[in-house]
Amino acid sequence: MNRLKRAGIIGTGSCLPARVMTNQEFESFIDTSDEWIRSHTGICERRIADSDIATSDLSAEAAVRALDNAGLKPEDIDLIIVSTVTPDMMFPSTACLVQDKIGAVNAAAFDLGAACTGFLYGLTVAQNFVAAGYYKNILVIGAETLSKIADYSDRNTCVLFGDGAGAAVVSEVPEEYGILSTCIGADGSGGDLLKLPAGGSRIPASAESLRDRLHYIKMDGSKVYRFAAKAMEMAAETALKKCGLNKSDINYLIPHQANIRIIDSAVKRLKISEDKVYINIDKYGNMSAASVAVALDEASRKGLLKDDDIIVLVAFGGGLTWGSAVIKWKAIGR
Repeated sequence: MNRLKRAGIIGTGSCLPARVMTNQEFESFIDTSDEWIRSHTGICERRIADSDIATSDLSAEAAVRALDNAGLKPEDIDLIIVSTVTPDMMFPSTACLVQDKIGAVNAAAFDLGAACTGFLYGLTVAQNFVAAGYYKNILVIGAETLSKIADYSDRNTCVLFGDGAGAAVVSEVPEEYGILSTCIGADGSGGDLLKLPAGGSRIPASAESLRDRLHYIKMDGSKVYRFAAKAMEMAAETALKKCGLNKSDINYLIPHQANIRIIDSAVKRLKISEDKVYINIDKYGNMSAASVAVALDEASRKGLLKDDDIIVLVAFGGGLTWGSAVIKWKAIGR
């Protein structure tokens, strides 16, 4: 029996739309305020894609930057996984569109839907493909244009979301580094708590579905909130246990950026100091599958992640889903 290879991240990249939408802009058309949004969510602004920019466009740019960071060419990539709930269209997959845009002619490609946990799901799939020796270089992308499905008449949800894309190249790395373990899970009984009701086979697009605004994000915020912090704590602890580590071993935590209160609650549950947590929710809001990927790229490029650091990525999302990855870091970038 062949020994499994160690998979790790050898390059990261991200892409954010140029347009910045501040909290003050919401005050002009819904009953809210900058102070309320900041105090309840931690968000000050978010990025919004132009009308002619789709998820594949942001994905492709993030992918190119990750490839450059890894010192690879597009033709070196064997597989592209795009985690998103805002694909360009139902089919073909956004991953296929990205493959064409960047010229990754040797890559297989598919999309993965796990909402805000999508990047962690994609990372887990990529790790196993590389570990088994099935593929050598895999591009994992978390990307969203949530502004396209945000209901700007619903003050409880529209202020939360932003657009962006993050990417990571997963390849074989030295045994002492890389992804030590992952944890992914789901509870489909909570599917109604966070969803996009129409546009699929259950409720196809119709005049009625448009009238009833069923093509926009629907969320039971209070129930999602109660689930979120517990799920992130459980996912992180499970992944740590699988590789023989404890919460005290964490050097840096990169959580899904959904709400600052959720992040604070998870950090307290994990009993780690705030200076070990990367936060950018104030600048970007909730970017769903792109959230952890963009934060990881930023933290890496800022030099915050040091050789031999134990990095924990953790997220929760619609489905309901959760996931975590424990990584022994090796500084990257060329």
